[in-house]
Amino acid sequence: MEISPIAHIFTEFSDKFGIPRQSGLAKDTIGRIVFEPEYRNPDALKGLDGFSHIWLIWEFTECHTDEFKASVRPPRLPNNSHMGVFATRSPYRPNALGLSSVEIADISPDSDEGPIIYVKGADILSGTPIYDIKPYLPYADCHIDAKGGFAENVGDYRLKVHFPDDYLSRIPEENRSAAVEVLAEDPRPSYAKNDPEKVYGLTFAGHNIKFSVNYKNLYVVDVF
Repeated sequence: MEISPIAHIFTEFSDKFGIPRQSGLAKDTIGRIVFEPEYRNPDALKGLDGFSHIWLIWEFTECHTDEFKASVRPPRLPNNSHMGVFATRSPYRPNALGLSSVEIADISPDSDEGPIIYVKGADILSGTPIYDIKPYLPYADCHIDAKGGFAENVGDYRLKVHFPDDYLSRIPEENRSAAVEVLAEDPRPSYAKNDPEKVYGLTFAGHNIKFSVNYKNLYVVDVF
């Protein structure tokens, strides 16, 4: 089967580093889904405004590999632990497909670019191709008794973000809460050693955010 994109999503993430590791973790991030010309028929979205969330099927464009990796290293597991690729959501897969559940923020049916879907909570690099969109069905998709396997035991990794006002003011106002959410999720891999002197850089909303981490505290040291 050959597939081609129906749309592309545009977010504030221009680099892989710092993208939330699952959809919905940074709920204030906004993405814009723009359809390819042949799919810009408003009839294709009829009824979608009755749903709160959708599933996106998309491509890990930065993670293609010709080598099958049976085991991978999930970023939240300590000590460089490996798990089977099909027990993880690693981007390094036999077919580089991603799956994300996102919230519909707005639907613009007749913009200059055709129908546009605005979504919240996307964990996707800007410019990523979208291959399909399906509505989220609570009665079928929500399993309240589901087990989370090893992912339930990764511990509390969220950080307290210290973002000085003079630095935060450099971020566009509509992106400030999302920037704090993204930082609180701790962009670093879990196997990174705690080094309060090490400065990391995260690109978000067109700005480079420099920060350091001292255990459970993240300190923003510059924004440009």
